[in-house]
Amino acid sequence: MWFNITVISVLGFLAAAVDAIAGGGGLISLPALLFVGVPPHMALGTNKFASTCASLNSSVTYARSGKTYLPLVKWQIIFTFFGAVLGVISVLALSSDFLNKAVLIMILAVGIYTLARKNLGMHDNFQGLTSRKIAIGCCFALLLGFYDGFFGPGTGSFLIFCFITIYGFDFLSASANAKALNFTSNLAALILFAWNGKIVFSFGIPMALAMILGSVCGTKLAIKQGAKLVKPIFVTMSLLVAAKLGYQLFLNT
Repeated sequence: MWFNITVISVLGFLAAAVDAIAGGGGLISLPALLFVGVPPHMALGTNKFASTCASLNSSVTYARSGKTYLPLVKWQIIFTFFGAVLGVISVLALSSDFLNKAVLIMILAVGIYTLARKNLGMHDNFQGLTSRKIAIGCCFALLLGFYDGFFGPGTGSFLIFCFITIYGFDFLSASANAKALNFTSNLAALILFAWNGKIVFSFGIPMALAMILGSVCGTKLAIKQGAKLVKPIFVTMSLLVAAKLGYQLFLNT
């Protein structure tokens, strides 16, 4: 029991630190729960519980540092929440096979594009909001909230990419904004998992504490180092998500 708790705590810390910087922490935390023998459906709920606690801390820390652009994010949060609720409900009735293949292509393209564009997201080129840009932001918040509730892998990467390409934020500000929306979709999914009793609290609580600590370290490091740290980790995690999805497709063929 203590060995299992140690494993999920150490890996949870690492997952939250990475996730706070550039997303993709689920690549580490979810397999950790499966490794110690938590059944898949319970692992999803337990992971969502721990990651929600960690993303709350990251969101608050980024907001306090002034890196989160609240005039935009305050509108997007509403659409993200309802999108995530619809996604969780829909996944119970629909197959995710097609989405798995589509996301593999999209996130691979995001990683390669970001790697090729050397100056992408390195400087903050945000020039203010218009009604049109707010509407666009609410649309992608709804869609990615739905995606996170329905499927999930790469949500943080897609959010960061949208904030950079649509608004001109640098990687640090984009990551801060993305974390606020990611917390929202996590919370919506967590409520439904908890309602259905899909959380193993004996693992979830120690993992949550470790992930909160990891998110503190990751967020502070990102704020201190800025886009020069966030970008390479973002590219790495995007390509790792693509590799994971590709491997899963290979196993299922």
